[in-house]
Amino acid sequence: MLSSDFRFLWSASAISNIGDGVTMIAGPLLVASLTGDPALVAGAAFVQQLPWLFAPVAGAYVDRIDRRRVVVAANLARAAVMFGLAAAVWSSTATIPLIYAAFFLLGVGETVADPAYQAILPSIVADADLERANARLVATFTIGNQLAAKPLGAYLFVVGAAVPFGADALTFLVAGGLLALLRPVPGGPATARVPTTLRADVAEGLRALWHRPALRLLAVCLAVMNLLFCAAFAAFVLYAERRLGLTPVAYGVLLSVWALGGLLGAVVAARLRARFGAGLLLRAGLLIEIATHVVLATTRAPWVAAAVLVLFGVHTTVWGVVTMSIRQRLVPDAVRGRVASTYAMLDLGGAAIGTLIGGALAGVTSLTAPFWAAAAGMTVLAGLVWRHLTDRTLVAA
Repeated sequence: MLSSDFRFLWSASAISNIGDGVTMIAGPLLVASLTGDPALVAGAAFVQQLPWLFAPVAGAYVDRIDRRRVVVAANLARAAVMFGLAAAVWSSTATIPLIYAAFFLLGVGETVADPAYQAILPSIVADADLERANARLVATFTIGNQLAAKPLGAYLFVVGAAVPFGADALTFLVAGGLLALLRPVPGGPATARVPTTLRADVAEGLRALWHRPALRLLAVCLAVMNLLFCAAFAAFVLYAERRLGLTPVAYGVLLSVWALGGLLGAVVAARLRARFGAGLLLRAGLLIEIATHVVLATTRAPWVAAAVLVLFGVHTTVWGVVTMSIRQRLVPDAVRGRVASTYAMLDLGGAAIGTLIGGALAGVTSLTAPFWAAAAGMTVLAGLVWRHLTDRTLVAA
């Protein structure tokens, strides 16, 4: 049975994910209400992602300080930032630079809080329950952030432009209060350690990842898969409109169906892992990625696209749960924050590069060309890593 500490962590994650989703929708709406420049609207998302380039530094602090205090402080700081933004919007004093500054600080908080969540989990959950715990966290993320929060964020913005940001601030306050209830965990960064420099700490985290073949393999796969995925889906809204013939409402339904696939994956991930093992599931995931890109490159039928995206949603969640659990088992407690931060940097770094490549490729060729390119890239990746994705390589390590 999962502990009360996990229930506090789980509840805090679920509540803050709803707030994140609300701001994800309300933020662009706020910027768009102040400017019609697409570059400025896109810039709001960029400044929030920018701190992830320095994620290993944040991870070093996560491994230096009591993680419970770190994650509580990060949530309280994000609450203060969102309350400040809500006040500026309410008083009609919000400007583009002010919004950018708020979103940048929100991103800084994420680079601290997210690795801390991942580093705390193995200390409060039994090894055999990691898949089940990670699956629950992913399920609540999908329900809260991907399904419920998006329409809620748009509705709250219509009620009042300041309301969604005030609501987000409240979710961070509640999450911080729940995390403060966690019991101190023996060992970890709270114990005495030999003083080191920040640079040495970051280097130690990078070595902890790179010198473990299983972790290095998964990190490379993650970066390449995200690059190819974001390249393929960079112009997905135009693909849905022009190739599938979807209206904006139907496009929203398609995204919701995709998210439901992710929710289904969270439900079955632990059982699939127990029955088939990690290696087989990860190999199957590579084949599903290739098939998804090929089907989307060839079909014009919305129902076919919806069906393959449900399967893709299941795969991405199962892949995430399995690989995160492997990482949590293999990484020593002292460097978990730094390794999690490095993975996040590779994740968003690959995504950003892929988006730029995919957008440019679709612009000079066709909307299906990025899918064909992604299918080819995934085929090469599968051929290179296939024999290494075994339970012996990944779990016995």
